[in-house]
Amino acid sequence: MQTLAALPVLCCGPATEPLAADDADLLAARFRALADPTRVAIVNRLAAGECCVCDLNAAFELSQPTISHHLRVLRDAGLVESTRRGTWAYYRLVQEAVRELRQTLGG
Repeated sequence: MQTLAALPVLCCGPATEPLAADDADLLAARFRALADPTRVAIVNRLAAGECCVCDLNAAFELSQPTISHHLRVLRDAGLVESTRRGTWAYYRLVQEAVRELRQTLGG
């Protein structure tokens, strides 16, 4: 009979505090928002800095309503925020939310 080596524990060890239910729900909502490749690409683009929604429309060759939908999902998840300047909205990442996701993944 062949024995299999045990995998090292990467998370959830005895020293890892369990997440509170509210924190787990918030993290799950953020990860769900990132389950779409377009939204991951938008977050990647915003990692370079604030961006006008008009630039996002051009960069992704998607319709304005489609980009707005993706931004709303990201905003509802607390991953991005926006400010208005004239007729345009400028989006940026919520750094604390990104930090929390990174920390959850062990980074």
